[in-house]
Amino acid sequence: MASMEENFPRGGIQKKPTEGKTPNPKLERDNLFDVHHEQQSQKRKRRQKDQGKQKKFKADKITTAKDNVVNIEPLTIEALCEGMLLLGCIKEVSDYELVISLPNGLSGFVPVTQISDAYSKMLSKQVAQGELLEDLNSLPDMYSPGTLVRCIVTSVEKSPDGRRSIKLSIDPKKVNKGLNASALASGMLLSGFVSSVEDHGYLIDIGVSGTHAFLPRQKAQNYIKAVKRGSDLKIGQNLNCVIVEVKNEGRVVRLSIERSEIAASLATERQNWTLSNLLPGLVVKARVQKVAPLGIKLSFLSSFTGIVDFMHMDPEKSMNYAPDQVMKACILSIHPTSKMVRLTLRQAFLHPGGSPNQLSNDRMGAVVEESTVKAFYKQFGGVFELDDGTLAFARLKHLSKNRKSFKPGAFKTGCKHKCRIIDYSLMDEMCIVSLKYQIIEARFLQYQDIHTGDVVQGKVFALKPIGMQVKVTDGIKGLVPSMHLADVILKQPEKKYNIGDEVRCRVLECNPAGKKLILTLKKSLVQSKLPVLSSYEDAKPGLITHGFVVCAREFGCIVKFYNDVKGLVPKNELSSEPVSCPDKVFHEGQVFKVMVLKCEPQQERLLLSFRLSSKPALEDKKECTLKKNQEVKYQIGEMVDVKVLKKKDNGLEVSILEDEGSVMALIPTVHLSDFVANCKLLWHCLQEGDVLPRVMCLSDKGERIILSRKSAVISAVQDEQVVRSFSEIQPGMLLAGYVRNVMPFGVFVEFPFGVTGLAPKVSMSDKFVTDTKDHFVVGQTVIAKVMSIDDEKQRVLLNLKVSECSSGDSAAESFALLNQYFKEMKEIRNLLRRRGEPSMAQGLCELVPGKELQLVVQDVKEDGSALFSGSCVTGLTVKKTVPATRYHLGDKSIVPGEKTKALVLHVDVLTSKVYVSLREDLLKRRAKQRLTEDSQHSAIVQHIAEEFAIVSLLEAGQLAAIPIASHFNDTFRFDSEKLKVGQTISATLKVAKVNDYKVLLAVQGPAKKNVFVRVRNESETALEEMVAAVKHSLSLGDIVTGTVKSVKPTHVTVVIDDRLTGSIHASRILDEVPIGSFPTYTLKAGEKVTARVIGGRDVNTHRYLPITHPHFTQSIPELSIRPSEIEGKVTAMMNLKEDSALKKLGLYNVGQTVICFVKKYNIFKNWLEVEVTPDIRGRVPHLLLSLNTKVLKHPEKSFKNGQAISATVTGTDVTKTNLCLSLTGIQSLEQGTITVGMVIKVTPHIGLTIVLPGGKTGKVSIFHLNDTYMENPLGDFKVGKIVRCYILSNENGKIQLSLRQSRLNPKSNSKVEDVEITCIKDVKKGQLVRGYVKSVTPSGVFFGLSTSLLGRILFQNVSPYFVQKHSLYEKYLPEGKLLTAKVLGVNGKEEHIELSLLPEDTGMPSILPESLGLPRYDAGEEKREADNRGKREELKVKTKRRRGNSESEQAAKPKKRKICPADENDSGIEVYYREEDDDQEEEAAKKKSKIRKAGEAPRLQVSMGFTWDEDLNAMDIPVLNQKEESSESEEEEDPQLKLKKQTKKEKELEKQKKEKELCKLEAALMDPSRQPQSADDFDRLVLSSPNSSILWLQYMAFHLQATEIEKARAVAERALKTICFREEQEKLNVWVALLNLENMYGTEETLMKVFERAVQYNEPLKVFQHLCDIYANSEKYKQAEELYHTMLKRFRQEKSVWLKYASFLLKQGQTEATHRLLERALKALPTKEHVDVISRFAQLEFRFGDPEHAKALFESTLSSYPKRTDIWSIYMDIMIKHGSQKEVRDIFERVIHLSLAPKKMKFFFKRYLDYEKKFGTKESVLAVKRAALEYVETKSSLADT
Repeated sequence: MASMEENFPRGGIQKKPTEGKTPNPKLERDNLFDVHHEQQSQKRKRRQKDQGKQKKFKADKITTAKDNVVNIEPLTIEALCEGMLLLGCIKEVSDYELVISLPNGLSGFVPVTQISDAYSKMLSKQVAQGELLEDLNSLPDMYSPGTLVRCIVTSVEKSPDGRRSIKLSIDPKKVNKGLNASALASGMLLSGFVSSVEDHGYLIDIGVSGTHAFLPRQKAQNYIKAVKRGSDLKIGQNLNCVIVEVKNEGRVVRLSIERSEIAASLATERQNWTLSNLLPGLVVKARVQKVAPLGIKLSFLSSFTGIVDFMHMDPEKSMNYAPDQVMKACILSIHPTSKMVRLTLRQAFLHPGGSPNQLSNDRMGAVVEESTVKAFYKQFGGVFELDDGTLAFARLKHLSKNRKSFKPGAFKTGCKHKCRIIDYSLMDEMCIVSLKYQIIEARFLQYQDIHTGDVVQGKVFALKPIGMQVKVTDGIKGLVPSMHLADVILKQPEKKYNIGDEVRCRVLECNPAGKKLILTLKKSLVQSKLPVLSSYEDAKPGLITHGFVVCAREFGCIVKFYNDVKGLVPKNELSSEPVSCPDKVFHEGQVFKVMVLKCEPQQERLLLSFRLSSKPALEDKKECTLKKNQEVKYQIGEMVDVKVLKKKDNGLEVSILEDEGSVMALIPTVHLSDFVANCKLLWHCLQEGDVLPRVMCLSDKGERIILSRKSAVISAVQDEQVVRSFSEIQPGMLLAGYVRNVMPFGVFVEFPFGVTGLAPKVSMSDKFVTDTKDHFVVGQTVIAKVMSIDDEKQRVLLNLKVSECSSGDSAAESFALLNQYFKEMKEIRNLLRRRGEPSMAQGLCELVPGKELQLVVQDVKEDGSALFSGSCVTGLTVKKTVPATRYHLGDKSIVPGEKTKALVLHVDVLTSKVYVSLREDLLKRRAKQRLTEDSQHSAIVQHIAEEFAIVSLLEAGQLAAIPIASHFNDTFRFDSEKLKVGQTISATLKVAKVNDYKVLLAVQGPAKKNVFVRVRNESETALEEMVAAVKHSLSLGDIVTGTVKSVKPTHVTVVIDDRLTGSIHASRILDEVPIGSFPTYTLKAGEKVTARVIGGRDVNTHRYLPITHPHFTQSIPELSIRPSEIEGKVTAMMNLKEDSALKKLGLYNVGQTVICFVKKYNIFKNWLEVEVTPDIRGRVPHLLLSLNTKVLKHPEKSFKNGQAISATVTGTDVTKTNLCLSLTGIQSLEQGTITVGMVIKVTPHIGLTIVLPGGKTGKVSIFHLNDTYMENPLGDFKVGKIVRCYILSNENGKIQLSLRQSRLNPKSNSKVEDVEITCIKDVKKGQLVRGYVKSVTPSGVFFGLSTSLLGRILFQNVSPYFVQKHSLYEKYLPEGKLLTAKVLGVNGKEEHIELSLLPEDTGMPSILPESLGLPRYDAGEEKREADNRGKREELKVKTKRRRGNSESEQAAKPKKRKICPADENDSGIEVYYREEDDDQEEEAAKKKSKIRKAGEAPRLQVSMGFTWDEDLNAMDIPVLNQKEESSESEEEEDPQLKLKKQTKKEKELEKQKKEKELCKLEAALMDPSRQPQSADDFDRLVLSSPNSSILWLQYMAFHLQATEIEKARAVAERALKTICFREEQEKLNVWVALLNLENMYGTEETLMKVFERAVQYNEPLKVFQHLCDIYANSEKYKQAEELYHTMLKRFRQEKSVWLKYASFLLKQGQTEATHRLLERALKALPTKEHVDVISRFAQLEFRFGDPEHAKALFESTLSSYPKRTDIWSIYMDIMIKHGSQKEVRDIFERVIHLSLAPKKMKFFFKRYLDYEKKFGTKESVLAVKRAALEYVETKSSLADT
C-alpha cells in the first residue's frame, strides 16, 4: 500500500496538464442538466457521493487540490434508493422469490410478481382458475443460482428490528425504462423475457414500449442445448439478448441469444448510450483516470466517468493499474439521481453471459484462526486476507459484539484476528466474515450444520395454529408442530409458552435445501439417551429407541422417528397382554420405547415392537439434572482424579477434579478393580466425598463419561498394547479387555476404544465348558487372543484359553496377580484407616492373619463349626467356620461359654467375618527362621478365600498366601482340582518378608499335581497330552516301539507303553527331507513305529536334557525314527554332557545350510520361528524370508507350520539361544545387486530411507524413484511398504539405492522418460531436461537435475516477465515442483549448468501466468535503453497507439505462445524435440488455464519487443537483471551492444518492420484454412458448425493424443447433445467414435453401456455392425463371434448380416463354417433373395476362401437360372481376375450361345471382344467377330421367316 501511495502524488502532478480539460465551474453549472455533456457533472458527483444530500452546486468551492483526493467507498445499503439499477447474481431460488447477491456484500430479493408482465398475467390466471397451468413454469425450473441478472431497486424497507430489506425487480419494463424505440441500435446488449412462444421463434419482452422484439429459433438452438433446461424456452425466462437488426426506426428488432455473440458484445459509442439509459452488465472499454488508495476512477464511452471500488479491482492486478491504462470493465450500478456509475474489473464479469466463481461448500462456516487486516473503512468495515490468500470482508456490525466494545485501533493494517466465514458474496467473489465471538463459537451457522437428533437451544418467536416457531440462531428458524409441544397434547399452548422463552428442543427433521427445520419439545425425546433412528438403513433388528405414535388403528400403531422414518407395531406386539382396541389404549403423540424387529430399507418398511426383550430398570429421574458439559471432551486413556458423589446400584457417580468437579462421570462397580472380590469390597468401603486417584477414561460416548480402575486395562492403554479401531486388529494379537456379556454360546469381550469380539464356547477354556456362566462374569478382566477377523461384517473371534493367552511363565503371572490383589487390599485398608470415626470396618482392619485372640465360644453347630465372640473387637461377631471336618478346632471338644485361644487366618471385611483356627500346630510359638526368596517349602492349606488361599509353611510355621488363579482367564476348576483345607502342597516363596496383611507371598511349587492347566512357552514344543513325568528306566540308544498318539506340525507324540509317552521331532523322521514337505504328516495316528532314544525333555521347563542329567529318568524321552540313527550310532550332538545351548549353537557356522521346520510367523516381532532339531530353534527376520515382494507383504500366508525349508545360518541372536537364519542366502550389499527393503521414512522433496536385509539402511533420492519423474514423486510410498531396490553404491557405510524399473528390470526395455544424469558430462547444451525446483535464492532458481547435480536458472530465463517481488517466484516455483528446462550452457570445469524455463526454449507454458499483468522484460529493456525523456514520451505514445487496437479484433487472434499459470496437475507427458507435440502441449496447457479461470481471456499487451512466434526469436532480446552479476557469455551481451549503436531512424524502421510482421501473423491466424491447435480453437469451430461430426471427432482425437481420455469422452457426450437430431449419420459417426474409444481405453463394462445407449438412439443394425467391425479390427474375435450370433437371432431377415458374418468367418479361415452358414441363410431368408445371396457368398469365397468351391456355387446357380445375366456378368468379372484364359473363354463361349434378348447378347459380345483385344491374338479377335456375325445372321433369318 505504502509504495502505491508514494507513487500517487507524482502521478497526480504529472497529470495536471491533461486534467486542465475540466471546464470552469460556471460552465459546469450550465451543463448540469444537459443530457449530452454529462461527463463534467460526473466528477463532482463522485466527490459528493457520501454526503446524503446531493448539493449540486457545491462544486464551485472545490479546489483542484481537493480534486486529487478521490474517496471511493463501497456501496452501502444507505446509498441505495428506489430506481437504482444494479447487476446482481442469483444466489437462491425458491418458488416465490429469487434471492439476489448484489455488489459489496448486499443482497436483495425479487418477489415472484416482479419477474415480468407475461409471467404475472399467467400467475393471476392460475390463481383465478384455481388449477395449475401447463405452460406456467416455477421459478426453480427457469432460474439457477449463479446467473447474472439486471435488477432495479423497487423499495428499501425497514423492519421493526431495524433491519433493512432490499426489494428488487427484474421486469424489463422497469429495468429498461430509460430506453425508447429510437434509441435502439444493433449490437446493444439488453435483458428481456420470453413473453410468448411462436412457430418460428419467440416474442421477447424487452420493456421498450412500441417495440416488437423477435428471437428466431435458430438463434436460440445452441443456447437451449447448452442450458439443458428442456427443449424450448419458457415464458418468463430471463435472457441476455443482443440486437442483431433494427427495422422501422426501432419498432421491430431482431435478437440473438447465441452465447458466443453475447460473450463478445461490447458497448460502444456507436450504440448511442446515454447516462439516462445506461444499463448494468454492459461491458465497456475504459481508461484509468486516477488510481486512489481505495479504488480507481475510470472514463468510458468517451465521455462518461465511473468508479471502481477496492472490492472490484482484478485481484491479480490490484497493485498494477497505471493512469491511462485501457481495459475492459463491466457496469455494476447506476444511481438514478446522481448518475454515479460503478464498474467492476473482475474477470468473471467481463464476458456477458458468464457467471462468478462459487465458494466450495467446505469453506462455508470455516473458522480462520489468523486473518490479516488489509484495510479498514469507517463507514463500511474491514477487509481481511484469509489463510488461503483470498480476501474477505466484514461489515462494521460484525467486527465487535456491539457499538461500545468496538475499538478502531485493533483494525490497523497487518493486525491479526480470528474470524469465521458466514457468507459468500457472489458479486464480489469474496467471503463475508464475522469477528463476533458468539458467531465464531456458534454451534450452528446455517441449516447444513444442524443434524437430525441434535439437541438445540432456541427462543420462541411466534405461536401459530400449526405449532410454535422457534429461532435457533439469527438465520435459522424451526417449527415445533402442535403435537410436539409437550409429551401430552396441549389444548392451550399459549399458557405454557410465551414469546421470548428459551426452550431446549431436539431436531426431528432438517432439510437445508428447503430451509425446513422441524423440532420437538417432548421431554422424553429430548432427554432420551437411546440411539437416534434417522434412516431405514440404521434400523438394525434388536435396536431399542424412542419413537412417537402418529396413529393408532385396529391393526396396530404407526410410530414415527426422526427424518420421517416410520414403522408399524402390529397388534400382537403392542403389549405382553392382548390389546383389543389399540385406538383406545394409545393416543397420538405418545412416546414409547420400541424395539426394531425387521427392516426392509428399499421398501421403507419397518416392523416394530413395544415388547422389549429385557426390561431396563427405570432410569433414575435425578440423572437428568446431571450437568454434562458438552465442551469438555476426555480422550480415551486419559488419567484423571475423581471424587465420589453418590453410590448407585451399578457403580459410583463421580465428578472429575481437573474440571472443578463440573464434569460428571460413572465408574461401574465391575470397573473398580481387576478382581471381582475387590470390586464389591471397594464399592462397599467407599463413601461420598472420597477421592480416587488415577482413574482412566474408558469411553466418552452418549451422555456421560465412563471411567475404569482396572490396572490391567490401564497399563495396556499406556503401553499402547491396544487397538484403536477395527482396522488395526491382526490375528495373533493379545489384548487386555473385560467381559461385556456372557451368552450360552460364548463370551463377548470389549476392549478400550470400543472394539468388541466374541470368544465362542469352544475357545473359552482349556477345560470342557458345560455352562458359560460358570466360567466368566460380566465385567471381569480377561486377556484375549485374536483368532480371526471378518472385515466385511467387522467381527472378531477371540480365544480365552489360558494355554493360548498366557506368556508361558505361570508362576510369574500368578504371582503378579497375587501381588496386585494385596496392593489393592492395602489401599482399601489405608482408606478405612483414614476415616476418623472408629467403625466396624476399621476394627476389622486391625485384625491380621497370625494374630492371637482370646475368644469365648458362643455356639457349636451340628456340622462341627463353632461361633465365637471376643472382647478384643467390641461388638463384633467373630465367626469361625470349620469347612467340613472339625479340622480347625484341633480335635478339641468345646462347649458354649468356654474361653479359648485362637489364631486369625483371614478377615472378610465385606461380610465382617474373621476366620480363626484353634489348632495347636498353628498356635505353638516357634523360633522365626530366616527365609529366602524362591525357596521351596511344604505347606498345609488352612483357609480358602475367593482370590487366594492361606497356607502354613510346615517347617517355619508362618502363614503365607498363594494365588488360586494362575491367569486372569483361569477362572474355573473341577471339584477334583480345587484346593482343600488340610491338603499338603509344595509352595515356592516369592516374598520373604511379611506384607501389610502380615502374610508371606508364595506360589504353588513345581511338585504340585497338575492343578492348573499347564501354560506352554512359545519357544517349546507343545506336548499337551503329557501329564506328570513318569519315572522310566530308558537310557540313550535304547530301541523302543510305540504307537503314534497324535501328529502335530513339528513333532509326533508316541505312546511307548501304557504310562510312558515320547516325542519324535520333525527333523528325526527322514534322512533326506524334501524341501517344502511336511515330515510329520508321513505318520498317521495309531501307526506302529520303532524308534531310538536320543535324549530327554524336562517336564516342567521342556528344556532338552542330555542323558547324563540327574533328572533324565524323570523326563520325556526324545525319539528318532531316522533310518540312519536307528541303525548307526547316536549322534554325538545329542550326547553332549553339558546342557549348554551356547555350545550347541556354536557347532553351526555362518553360511552353513540347514534344514529347519516352520513353527509359526510371529507378527509382533516380524520374524519366522523355526526348529532345526529338537533342542535348537532359529529365527528368520522378515526381510530375509524371500526376494519376492508378494511373499513379504503376507509372510504368514506363505509359510505353513511344519513345512521343511532350507535356510542359511547368518549367526546367533543376542541372547545366544536361537540361530539367526536367512532363506535368501547371505545378502551381499554390493554395488549392482538387487535386493528387497522396507520403507521406514519418507522425507519430502528428498526421498526415502529403506531398511535392507541384515538391518542396514539405504537412501533413495527422488531422482531414483521412477524412470518418469512425477509431480508428487513420494505420493505412492508409505512407511512399511516393501520394495525391490538396486544398490547404486555402498561406500563408507552409506548405501545409495535406486527403484527405477530400468535398473531393476534391464531386459524389460520399458521407456525411460527421464534418463539418469550421473555427472555433468551427461548434460549437453540445447538439451531439454526435467527436474525438481530446489530453492529460489537472490541469484536465481536452483534446479535439481539429479542427486548430485544442480542447475541455475537466472531470473530473466525463468519467465518473459519482469518481477520485482521474489515472493512471486516462490509462489509459482515451490520446492519440489517438476519442470522442464533447456540447457543454455555447461561449464565443465566449475560444474555450472545454466538453464532456461522460457516458453520459447522449452515449448512449455510460461511459469508466471500472463493474467498477473506483469511487464515484459523486452518492453522494460527498451525503456531503460532510452536515454532522454523525449524518447520516453515518444515510446509511450507509440505504446498507447498500439494499445488502442480494437480489443474485439485482438480477441479473435489466438496467440501462438499463450502464457498460463504453472499447472500443478501437469500430466507429466514430456516431449523432446517434436514440434507438433509441442503445440499440442501448449494448447492443452491453454485449455487448463481456461478451466481454472472461468471466462478469463488474457488481454493483448503489445509492448516493445513482444514476440508473437518462434520466427521472431531473433528480436527477443535477453535482459540482465540489474541486481545480478553478469555471468553470461559474450554472445548474450552482443545484441545489447548492437542495440546501442542503432540510430533513431533505424529503431523506427525496426518498429515498422515488427508491425508488419504482426499484421502478417494476425492474418495467418485468421486464415480459415488454419488447423485448430487447442481446445479453444476446437470450441470455436464446433460452435460455428455444431453438426459436423468430423470436427467433433478431430476434437476427440486431439484429447486422445494427450491421453486425456475423460476429456475425449466428455467431448463425445457434448457432441451427442449438440448435433441436431435430424443429422442421424453425423450422430452415428460420434457414437462409433465413442465405441472405438471405449474399446481401446475403457473396460468391457463401459463399452457395453455405451453400446446399449447407442442401440437406443440409432438404427440398431448399424450400431451392431459397427461394433462387430471394431471387435474384428482390434482382434477381439471371440466377442465379435458372440455379437454375430446375437445379430443372426435379432436380424435374421437381413441379408447384410449373413454376408457380413460370412466375410468375417472367411477372414478367420473358417471355410467349413461358412458353408454351413450359407445353408442357414437360405433357410432364413425369403426365396427371392437366394440367388443374390449365393452369388455374394461365392464372391466372398473367391476373395477370402476356396475358389473351387466358389466356382461350384456359381455353376450350380447358373445351371438353375441360366438367364440371370447379372450373375453371368459377375462370374465373368471374377474369373477374369482369378481364373485362367481357357476358363474365361469357356464361359464366354457358353454365354454367346444362350438364347437371350439381342440387347443383352450385344453386351456379352462386346465384353468378349474387349477381352480378346486385351488378352488374345488377332485370330481370336476375328473369331469373336465371326461368331457375332453368325448370331446376327441367324437372328435376321429368323425374323425374315
